[in-house]
Amino acid sequence: MTLIGPSLMCADMGVLKETVIRFEKAGVDFFHLDVMDGSFVPNFTMGPDMIKSLRPYTNKPFDVHLMVKNPENHIDTFIEAGANMISVHTEATEHLQRTLQMIRDKGLKAGVALNPSTPIEELKYVLDTVDYITVMTVNPGFAGQRFIPLMYQKVSDLKRMFDAEGYNIDIQVDGNIGYETIPGVLENGANMLVCGTSSLFKPEITFEEAVEKLKKFIENQKLSQLETNLK
Repeated sequence: MTLIGPSLMCADMGVLKETVIRFEKAGVDFFHLDVMDGSFVPNFTMGPDMIKSLRPYTNKPFDVHLMVKNPENHIDTFIEAGANMISVHTEATEHLQRTLQMIRDKGLKAGVALNPSTPIEELKYVLDTVDYITVMTVNPGFAGQRFIPLMYQKVSDLKRMFDAEGYNIDIQVDGNIGYETIPGVLENGANMLVCGTSSLFKPEITFEEAVEKLKKFIENQKLSQLETNLK
């Protein structure tokens, strides 16, 4: 099953509550919330108070992507704010396995976010402690960047690694995930799509129309792939 999650950093902050409510009703699967500290990445975004203020308006999982140094120091804060899933970067913490275990011990799903240049070998000895991988298909920090083509191969390599090692780990992709890139990431093994200005936040259509259009597109892609496999 392919899961769709709006990237709320792409939303109009002035109507964020209404945006969450509308996407909830439109049938998205989760909400992706980027937290940036201005140090690990060159930008500042959502803090725990903002996330906490949105929690009453949806029952969908909050996927909190911590682009911060020493994320282990902030896990409890974001759990209290309403996170259901937390991903951290390999470069941001000295003890990745310990940080992932800390997240799991609190009852959340634990994820590892990989920058475009981060090798997948970084995951080899934490596969038993991770629930999902976030493949950054652009360099983190800003919306609206161009998809890096080699990330198709990275998704494929991850899928091959998980299958070979016998782990059922979700592969999430984040960065310019739109109609041009979705077929490739799905074909290579991704099953969680973080969607922003390339697919859901489009000024010419409503959120509801954007979700419906995207779901139909994904379904058609699956049918097309199935037909190809049967030939």
